[in-house]
Amino acid sequence: MTSKRSERCEAAGDIRVEGNASLIHINPLSKSWKTKPYARYHDPVAMAHVREFTLKPFSSSSSPPPPACTKNHSVPGFLFSNGGFSGNLYHDYTDVLIPLFLTTRSFRGEVRFLLSGLKPWWVTKFTPLFRQLTNYDVLDVDNDGEIHCFPRIVVGSTFHKDMGVDPSKSPGGVSVVDFKRTLRAAFDLPRASASRAGARGDGKPRLLIISRKSSRRFLNEKEMAAAGAAMGFQVRIAEPDQHTDMATFARLVNSADVMVGVHGAGLTNMVFLPAGAVLVQVVPFGGLEWLTRVTFKEPAADMEVRYMDYNVQLEESSLLDQYPRSHQVLADPYAVHKQGWDALKTAYLDKQNVRLDLDRFRATLRDALALLPPAAAPLPA
Repeated sequence: MTSKRSERCEAAGDIRVEGNASLIHINPLSKSWKTKPYARYHDPVAMAHVREFTLKPFSSSSSPPPPACTKNHSVPGFLFSNGGFSGNLYHDYTDVLIPLFLTTRSFRGEVRFLLSGLKPWWVTKFTPLFRQLTNYDVLDVDNDGEIHCFPRIVVGSTFHKDMGVDPSKSPGGVSVVDFKRTLRAAFDLPRASASRAGARGDGKPRLLIISRKSSRRFLNEKEMAAAGAAMGFQVRIAEPDQHTDMATFARLVNSADVMVGVHGAGLTNMVFLPAGAVLVQVVPFGGLEWLTRVTFKEPAADMEVRYMDYNVQLEESSLLDQYPRSHQVLADPYAVHKQGWDALKTAYLDKQNVRLDLDRFRATLRDALALLPPAAAPLPA
């Protein structure tokens, strides 16, 4: 167990992967072992959607013998899953991609990825990243009829923390900044650093507002954009979803100096922000600071992103239109928290939209502008 979140099994020798039977035959191995290669072991709901693999010992005298190799590989194999909550961008990164980077970067491309639960659209979305980590095509291990033989295999990833890497525990002191560099190379992102001068150096920093169509929408999005433009920002509004072209959206985020959004998976795109950019997380009403802290606030600093909270007041929340002020949802959010995650999620995440106070929003943008690195001085003639 690399943490309470993940289990990694590593073996060397005669290794035969019988993927469509969820079997990995290993010689030598002292005893049989079952594992699910997805970094969310503490969450039974997620793990229920991850295929289990059996690591099965064999020897030269085993009867019956293991199946014979039909495909031989000279490089190690790495088995992981995009089951669980994959498809939600936050979970794509925190449960799969960052642990994958941490576990496989040291192979320098000489590793074969074996993916369980393969979704073609998901693989296509992240293929640029995979090409930075492996020199080979991703194998659909669940539906492959071959017996793939490897000299070494790693099953499951190392997990350190949400959206992050602990350099003190990683080979060579690798950090999440190294992961961001890998993303920049994968998606050909031009900007390494944000600036008050903006991406074009014209003195107009870019403000990116992350939009949402379902819950936690900005009800006055156009007014927010107008307020930003009046303060000298070049404003863009965008809404990522499962079908968004990752490369195009990554370049848009990389062009931003300040990114604003309500708590949700869309803020995961902060991985593409240049160093020194500012992330403003709008925290919905309901005592959610603990949730927003672990998901985005704490990871931001490690990613060299400046961070600000915008805590929604009751008068800015659509919940005020749904409940009387005396209702428990408004008067005692922590009593709702004690009812469990489903109650909290339903009340404060699924049923809430926000209308930001424009004076507060302008003040937040002024503070964000002050946090941006100053424009570089022009070179002498």
